[in-house]
Amino acid sequence: MDVHALPVVVIGAGPVGLATAAHLYERGLPFTVLEAGDGPAAAVRRWGHVRLFSPWRYNVDDAARRLLGGAGWVEPDPEVLPTGDQLAADYLRPLAGLPALKPHVRYGARVAAVTRFGLDRLRTAGRAEAPFVVRLTGGQDVMARAVVDASGTWETPNVLGASGVPAHGEAAAAGFVEAALPDVLGADRDRFAGRRTLVVGAGHSAANTLLALADLAARVPGTSVVWAIRTGEPARTYGGGAADALPARGKIGSRLREHVEAGAIELVTGFGVHGIAPGLEVSDGTRTIRCDRIVAATGFRPDHGFLSELRLDLDPVLGATRALAPLIDPNEHSCGTVPPHGVDVLAHPEPGFYAVGAKSYGRAPTFLLATGYEQARSVVAALAGDWGAARRVHLDLPETGVCRSGPESDGGCAC
Repeated sequence: MDVHALPVVVIGAGPVGLATAAHLYERGLPFTVLEAGDGPAAAVRRWGHVRLFSPWRYNVDDAARRLLGGAGWVEPDPEVLPTGDQLAADYLRPLAGLPALKPHVRYGARVAAVTRFGLDRLRTAGRAEAPFVVRLTGGQDVMARAVVDASGTWETPNVLGASGVPAHGEAAAAGFVEAALPDVLGADRDRFAGRRTLVVGAGHSAANTLLALADLAARVPGTSVVWAIRTGEPARTYGGGAADALPARGKIGSRLREHVEAGAIELVTGFGVHGIAPGLEVSDGTRTIRCDRIVAATGFRPDHGFLSELRLDLDPVLGATRALAPLIDPNEHSCGTVPPHGVDVLAHPEPGFYAVGAKSYGRAPTFLLATGYEQARSVVAALAGDWGAARRVHLDLPETGVCRSGPESDGGCAC
C-alpha cells in the first residue's frame, strides 16, 4: 500500500477544518473531510444567533480567502462583526461548496475511532509507515496518510458540578438545564420569559446569555436573572472595557457590569454547584438558589475517547499537548497574549496526527479563530514537507486589556 497516495483525513468541517482543507488543496495534497453534521459549520450554526466580538478580518483564513476570491466571492466588510449564522452562510458554506473542496467533504460521517492499520497502541515496529484507519460509526473504515482532528469541543461541555463531575441531582435535572448560548430572545424565548434563570459560568458565553436575559427581563414581567460564579469577584468577566483592542468584547463586560450594579442581574460569588434538589434548588453546600431554568455556561472539554489507540502526549491539566499547554495556560495568558505557535508544539508521539482549533487547546478557553487558522497553515506545510514555512509562524491577535484568569477558572477566560 502506498501510504503517501492516501488522503489526509480532516475531522470536522467547521472554520478550522475547512481552513485545513483549503491549505491542503493549495499544497496539492489529497484530502477527505469527515463531518458528523448535515452540513458545514454544524456547531457554529448551533449558536448562530450570537454576534462574534471579533470582526471579519480575524475570521477568514488566508488560503480560504484566496480560493473564494478566485471564484468571485465578495468578502464582507472586514470591520463588521458577523453573527454565527452569517459566518456560516456568508463564508463557510460558500467555502465548502467550492469545486476544490466540495467533492472531498462527507457529511453525516461521525468518527468512532482512529488507529493504525494492523497496530494497536502497544506496537512500535513499522508504526510511522503504517496508514491510519479512521473508523466511522456506520462501520466503514477510511484509510489516511495523516489525520488532522479539527472536531472542536462543542459536543462535550463541562458539567455544572464544581468538582469536575456532575453535581448531585444534575442528571435528574437535565430537562431544566440549557446548554451554553441558548437563543433567549429568539427561538428559545418561551423557556425563559416570566421565569427565574440561573446562569452558571464566567466566560463570554455566560456574559452573552446574561445580557440577553437582562433584555428579556426588561420586556417581560416576572423574568429574573441570577448569575453564579465560583470566584470571589467578576472582574475577569468584566474584562478590559475601553482598553480592549476589540471594542465589542470590551462592551460586553461593561454592559454586564452596569446590569449587575443596577440590580437587573443578581450576582452570587464564591458559589460552586454541588447539588440540585427537586424543585431546582441549586446548592453549594451552604447556600441555595431557587430557579426555574439553569444555563450551564461552564466551558468545554475535548473528547479524546475515539483516539485511545493513538499515542498522545497530553498535558495532565489542560489536555493540550505538553508543549502547547504553557503557551495557552489561562492562569497566565489571555486570547491576545498567546504566542505564535505551529506544528512543533502541536505534534504528538503519534507521527502524522495533529489536533488543531479549539480541540488543540484542551480545556483552555482562550482560543480565537485566527489562532486555529495559523495552526492549520503550519501543520499542512509540514505535511507537504515544507518545514521552513511550517516553522515560520506569525499571529496577530488583539489584546484584551485584561483577561488573565485565576486558578478558579469558571467557564472561560473572558476572551
